[in-house]
Amino acid sequence: MFLTKKAIPRRTLLKSAQAALALPLLEAMIPAATAWAQTPAKPVPRLGFVFIPMGKDHTRWTPPGLDTLDELSPILGPLKPIKDQVTVLTNTRLQNAYPGTHDTSNSAFLSAAPAKHTESSDYFLGTTVDQLAAKELGRETQLASLELAMDLNPLAGVCNNGYACVYQNCLSWSSPTTPLPSEAHPRVVFERLFGEGGNPAARRAALRKRASLLDVFVGDIARLKQRVGVPDRARLDQYLDSARAIEREIGRAEQAVTDNTTPDLDRPVGVPAAFAEHAKLMFDLQILAFQADITRVVTFQLTREQSNRSYLEIGVPDPHHPTSHHGNNPEKLATIAKINTFHVSLFADFLQRMKDTPDGDGSLLDHSLYLYGSGMGNPSLHDHEDLPILVAGGAATGLKGGRHIKYEKGTPLANLHVTLLDRVGVHLDSFKDSTGRVEDLFDPVVLN
Repeated sequence: MFLTKKAIPRRTLLKSAQAALALPLLEAMIPAATAWAQTPAKPVPRLGFVFIPMGKDHTRWTPPGLDTLDELSPILGPLKPIKDQVTVLTNTRLQNAYPGTHDTSNSAFLSAAPAKHTESSDYFLGTTVDQLAAKELGRETQLASLELAMDLNPLAGVCNNGYACVYQNCLSWSSPTTPLPSEAHPRVVFERLFGEGGNPAARRAALRKRASLLDVFVGDIARLKQRVGVPDRARLDQYLDSARAIEREIGRAEQAVTDNTTPDLDRPVGVPAAFAEHAKLMFDLQILAFQADITRVVTFQLTREQSNRSYLEIGVPDPHHPTSHHGNNPEKLATIAKINTFHVSLFADFLQRMKDTPDGDGSLLDHSLYLYGSGMGNPSLHDHEDLPILVAGGAATGLKGGRHIKYEKGTPLANLHVTLLDRVGVHLDSFKDSTGRVEDLFDPVVLN
């Protein structure tokens, strides 16, 4: 084990004129003469949210057993390798999403608040749970929060039933009148995490002049490696290899669209053509952001409500939204289940990569909490009952994984939001229509 005479500060940044690079948690950041095994640097809590649209096929989502996940449902099957760190919750509800629309399914998911019915810019919702967390957890990070999506969508206009598009396109609201737009372009996200100085256009131009943003730091990294021990050198190599791999994938994706003069309107130019590859990039960027402690709060709209995206890569040529109005048609239900399973598989792969990423005395997954789900239950009815909800995280969060918890019908999703905030050290007496905390989800361990 390597002991430094003076610990490297946790918030250390490598800086150049064009960029700044945050570092992952290293042994050398432990107070001097303190053994890693005895007193590991205390990891920080992270909180993430992944939104899926248009509900689920109930019969293929709900686990067959209670209390344990010994047997997974068909849709949740991809979670098998990581199920010990996942808990499925049944019978949660979003009362304030009614009268039942795609717009309010999205807007109420993290706000648990009713959306003002308006087609103009006088929209009004509520501060979302991720932003309540960001106000506390973001005090010491480069970014208070990170808002991601898979589709670029306008904030103006009317989307559905007389509701302004902002309700459907923004998961996060920093106040009842301030929606936060999401970014779907991997290159822009990468620059936001690692670029510094100038406007986005200037940073993109600078990036094109060099093979890699990280090349700027070659000398600094070499000098840093001389100051740290073998384990830290390995952590630095793993972190930088991940960053370079993401940059290469983004570059290849951008090159692939240079000859395409008619971009897919549902997919921003410069991203991988395959949905799964794009999603993996966006998930990997979350891992980098957490690993370097650039932010501790992330929201990710995996797909938007009313999306007409088809999934040819899994054999689904039919557009998602019309198919979701299944009317109990067996073929449409099977197609919805196939889409649901595909989305879960992407999340499961992400969780496995989180588990494989070292962080302090454990992994990123050990020190993170993720809520995955939808604001709609049965898409054919546009209801907001029995939502597809699961929570993932590790031992350090206190989450008791490998379980299926069935609550009383109509249990407010806001109860879960209050509970998750508790876990990351943000304590509220209540949140919107909450009636308490969700029981038995966590061991009595509090992240503070």
